Amino acid sequence: QVHLVESGGGLVQAGGSLRLSCAASGRTVSNYAMGWFRQAPGQEREFVAVTRWTGRNTYYADYADSVEGRFTISRGNAKDTVYLQMNSLQPEDTAVYFCVASDLGRGLSIVAYDYTYWGQGTQVTVSS
Repeated sequence: QVHLVESGGGLVQAGGSLRLSCAASGRTVSNYAMGWFRQAPGQEREFVAVTRWTGRNTYYADYADSVEGRFTISRGNAKDTVYLQMNSLQPEDTAVYFCVASDLGRGLSIVAYDYTYWGQGTQVTVSS
């Protein structure tokens, strides 16, 4: 089992920044895809960003169109953490953000169903 714990959410004004962190424990996740989904009130969960190490000190990353250019996903040096730097936040970014992880082999996925492990979520609220 993998246990994921998010931190870093909060309240910020439009145009501001937040950095989310997610720490994994229970099993090594260095080769896992790790990323973020979010869910706004009354909405379905949606993909935000995901990343996976290639094993050659580089990593693949994929972003939702709505956040590309504003959000940056990265992995910690120990590869058991994942971060989401969120800049130029807008009220429509308000949601609960969930950290995810799964062994997807050589692939990445933007589909929530493909991720085995989920954190409890952290609230991000952007005021206008």
